[in-house]
Amino acid sequence: MNDGPMNAERLLSAYEKIADAPDAIARLRRFVLDLAVRGKLVPQDANDEPASELLKRIAKEKARLVKAGEIRKPKAIPALPEPPFPIPSNWRWSQLAEIGVLSPRNEAPDTLEASFVPMPLIAAEYGVANQHEIRPWGEIKKGYTHFAEGDVGLAKITPCFENGKSTVFRNLTGGIGTGTTELHIVRPLFVDQDYILLFLKSPHFIETGIPRMTGTAGQKRVPTEYFAHSPFPLPPLAEQHRIVAKVDALMGLCDRLKTAREQRETVRDRLAAASLARLNAPDPEPGADPAKVGTGFASGSATNEKFQADARFALDALPALTTRPDQIKALRQTILNLAVRGKLVPQDPNDEPASELLKRIARAKAERKKKTGDARIKIEPDPTPDELNMPIPVEWAVQSFENLFLFIDYRGNTPPKTDEGIPLITAKNIRMGYLNREPREFISKATFKTWMTRGFPEIGDLFFTTEAPLANVCLNDIEEPFALAQRAICFQPYAKIDTKFLMFALMSDVMQSLIDKHATGMTAKGIKAAKLKPLPIPIPPLAEQHRIVAKVDELMALCDRLEASLTATAATSRRLLDALLAEALAPAEDREMEAAE
Repeated sequence: MNDGPMNAERLLSAYEKIADAPDAIARLRRFVLDLAVRGKLVPQDANDEPASELLKRIAKEKARLVKAGEIRKPKAIPALPEPPFPIPSNWRWSQLAEIGVLSPRNEAPDTLEASFVPMPLIAAEYGVANQHEIRPWGEIKKGYTHFAEGDVGLAKITPCFENGKSTVFRNLTGGIGTGTTELHIVRPLFVDQDYILLFLKSPHFIETGIPRMTGTAGQKRVPTEYFAHSPFPLPPLAEQHRIVAKVDALMGLCDRLKTAREQRETVRDRLAAASLARLNAPDPEPGADPAKVGTGFASGSATNEKFQADARFALDALPALTTRPDQIKALRQTILNLAVRGKLVPQDPNDEPASELLKRIARAKAERKKKTGDARIKIEPDPTPDELNMPIPVEWAVQSFENLFLFIDYRGNTPPKTDEGIPLITAKNIRMGYLNREPREFISKATFKTWMTRGFPEIGDLFFTTEAPLANVCLNDIEEPFALAQRAICFQPYAKIDTKFLMFALMSDVMQSLIDKHATGMTAKGIKAAKLKPLPIPIPPLAEQHRIVAKVDELMALCDRLEASLTATAATSRRLLDALLAEALAPAEDREMEAAE
């Protein structure tokens, strides 16, 4: 008797430690199937009829069926190759062609001419042909592959192996059916059909079969030779039944573990979402009862105290509620939303009002227009706070894109590219919150001189994508000369302003939704400069801009650490899972040698 079952139990007992591995349940299922076909899932019983005797009975039955004319004489079975792994002593290596009838043919009697029979459709991922098409028997020509109750079928074509799975069928009810030419079918003789099914689903069979698939990339097939003559680990029949029962029990356990995990994650997600929603809630209407509203922000007010309490609760609770790296994204977005609404840092009545900052920007814009005569610079009216459709602190103001920035863009034109030369920044380089120099593209120096006629971006300017993707924004940190391609705009402020705050503002849901609302297109939305220019942006006092940027940087660094910690925890769980799987699948003598060392 082997010691595999004890190792399986040890792994399952450690589930809570490995559950955070991203694919823990899927790998446990694979592990169960791997143990099953290696003789490590249930103990062997010395009283079982050995597999060698079972093979003799199968050969005798097959000879009887041939003699009776019920099946054709099978083709010669090739010699077995080197066994791929050790199996228990009372098992035997065989082949599906040896233990059953392959691709049984339709030899229907004439009396069934008017009957209707079920046609199994390829619809199940694991195990049961549970959908059928009913056809007249007359449509099923003699010579078609016959698929009936007790048979096991395997889909031949992609993606049955390429996605790490195989599509297998059995338990066709009604006794009579037919399969298409896209099925491999075996009718087992004295072998548990469900044991064959789990072998065809096992990682060994699938992974060994992937490199042997034939055909083109879009239409690969499992070869008949591989299906029929792959080494098949045959246990005694009684053990086959025990293996199938154990697999069913463990797959049920995996189902329960998956359900429990999903329920825990759902509860955590809802609690985290509720905590963030309290911070993202809209401000109350003027005069509303503070005890009945969510998160107003008037300095010293009851609603401000409630917001601060909500913020403390959220920050205290989120580390416990956040268990996956992907959940950090919502936290980052909440930070940006609070920043653009004036809820991240307190206002200081000693700050110079934002209105004074906007006056300086307006003067600088007018002076630049007068000095350069640039036709792109137009004196436009200021937007009103109502156009933002979002309450802002009283010390804040709003201003339009066109009154804040000179637009430097080359929409609709792409310069000729070269293998080297002056870097070309395209929309593909502008990511959400950062500039990525990959992919690297270039133009010649001669092209650069004639191309960059609409202005040169400066350090700290904003880059913005107008489509594919829409509204990515980042800061320019490139010191050497470079060119700007189409679908990208450089926002160059007319006067001193914290462009990093403006980047955070444009990354927020508030501004992203506003931009999206004015975009056009279906599958690939884009926004025209004429639509973008009049849109309003919330502007705090300059001193508060700096405080907001410092706080966002601090909180984003906290998010980075939390995300790294969650990633490390998941990686540790995966390594533990790998170690337990390796230990459980290692031969006993290998483990004994490792223990001795």
